[in-house]
Amino acid sequence: MARILVVDDDQGMREFLEIMLTREGYRVTTVGDGGKALNQCRKEKIDLVITDLRMPKMDGIGFLREIKDISPETMVILITAYASGETALTAMKEGAYDYIEKDFAIEDLKRIIQNALTKKGVKRDESLFLKEVGETVRFGNMIGNSREMLKVYATIKKVANTPANVLILGESGTGKELVARAIHENSSRRERPFLVINCGGISENLLESELFGYIKGAFTGAYSDKAGLFKAARGGTVFLDEIAELPPLLQVKLLRVVQEKTFRRVGGAKDIQVDVRIISATNQNLADNVKSGSFREDLYYRLNVIPIQLPPLRERKEDIPILTKYFIEKYSLEFGKEIKMISAYALELLMQYPFPGNIRELENIIERSIALETSNIILPENLILSENVKKTEAIPIPDFPDSGINLSDELARTEKSLIEKALKKAEGSKTRAAELLGINYDSLHYRSEKLGIRS
Repeated sequence: MARILVVDDDQGMREFLEIMLTREGYRVTTVGDGGKALNQCRKEKIDLVITDLRMPKMDGIGFLREIKDISPETMVILITAYASGETALTAMKEGAYDYIEKDFAIEDLKRIIQNALTKKGVKRDESLFLKEVGETVRFGNMIGNSREMLKVYATIKKVANTPANVLILGESGTGKELVARAIHENSSRRERPFLVINCGGISENLLESELFGYIKGAFTGAYSDKAGLFKAARGGTVFLDEIAELPPLLQVKLLRVVQEKTFRRVGGAKDIQVDVRIISATNQNLADNVKSGSFREDLYYRLNVIPIQLPPLRERKEDIPILTKYFIEKYSLEFGKEIKMISAYALELLMQYPFPGNIRELENIIERSIALETSNIILPENLILSENVKKTEAIPIPDFPDSGINLSDELARTEKSLIEKALKKAEGSKTRAAELLGINYDSLHYRSEKLGIRS
């Protein structure tokens, strides 16, 4: 059971929340001020804190800063009677999970608590997730058993059956829509619609009509009522691809859908209730867009409840053989050919290629190769790779000084830098770092000791 700490100087509110949360199956402790709450957090592990924003001695923001120092993993929800969008954003920047007004609906608070605990669960020891999914090669329509993809599968399994909004981040061609579909298909909404719209692919006016619908006579050509995407997806999932391209006016309207679960059709005056799960995706750095002012900060926080980062193919190269085999089988069947494999040298060329177009580019390469191949094996000459892509990245060499250099020292510095980068990439795992460097574990251990590297 999750441990929840309620902090409020109003005894009535404390008692109300204690009864309500206990009935929901949580272990609940209540205190009347921030000082007592901090002492409680020092004594026991608290999963979630629900705190009033304005209290004697220490306000909610000050308490938030203190508790994040004591227990960074504890989720914090602020409750206040003094609603302020600016205060809400300040709280979120300081590490609060969410912010709710004191006249909240009980179901809204339950949903926020569930989402907060889900996010905390996703951040738990990663090894437990990897153990859970084992050596999975395929998950939904996604293929791969690299460590990076196993982490993605585990996160999907963890969040699929919750109402939490998900933001999928990754370069073009990494399979963001496949992740969204996997979340939907592993959720209780799987029997309801999964609807997709590209926010960057159509004009602002048309996008508004597609999302929210319109009523007859709303504009020239509106000869009858139209149900928009949100109404059509009732009970299901809406996938908003390229969310960074959403125009400012529609960002405001989407925020209302996310916060209040209501919207109005174009030309309409009636609020329509909606029950949908929103999954968004972008190949841009949405946090940078917030800083530049092109994307609303409050909407960003609402959509980014659970972020899923998809790795580019060049960072999961061990999946290239598995993906290649799958695409060979797919297009051999489609083209009526008996091609069953790829030559060792052709596969090596693929392993060395950086794939700027990611999985989509690999699929196109294999499709072309199958179409062109006349034998029963894909040969190197039928692999069409972009010549404009650098196949390797050279290590930068400083200008050679007139006085010369100490080659041994320079090589040691370069070796140390590469090992440290590999260990960082492998998140401290020496076994994984050795794989990245193409050496065995004992060799990495010896070199690390010799160069004074500690991990």
